[in-house]
Amino acid sequence: MLEERIYKDYVEALKSRNKEKSDFLSFIRAEVKNAALELKKNKLEDNEVLTVLAKNKKRLEDAKSTLGASSAGDFLEKTEKEIVILSEYLPKKITDSELSLIVEEAVKAMGASSIKDMGRVMKEVLAKVGVTADSKTVSDMVKKRLSSG
Repeated sequence: MLEERIYKDYVEALKSRNKEKSDFLSFIRAEVKNAALELKKNKLEDNEVLTVLAKNKKRLEDAKSTLGASSAGDFLEKTEKEIVILSEYLPKKITDSELSLIVEEAVKAMGASSIKDMGRVMKEVLAKVGVTADSKTVSDMVKKRLSSG
């Protein structure tokens, strides 16, 4: 399981005295535990852990883009390292062409014809792609597809 892999890597980082990595993985483990508590579970499924990781990666990327304009070099460097660590656990992002095919399949399968069907199509597509695609990208692509008819 992914949660166990994160724990193993955390212990390894502690043993090798890699303070930055162990601190960050400790934070991620706490985030996973909090998500489990919210869902009233002892352990999360891998897809639930991936959701927690994806949310944190998005948060870090947003912080990085905000910091890019400022002169917080040390914090920017730390944020980039944390994004790299998270990327080790997340699946590879889906390409736009692959996403386009999935959107097209969902639209056809559901018989969606107008923007009114966007919610249903979004739900279907997001269920298929999981954390391999950003929800904003999916939303934009579904909106474009349904608007063009």
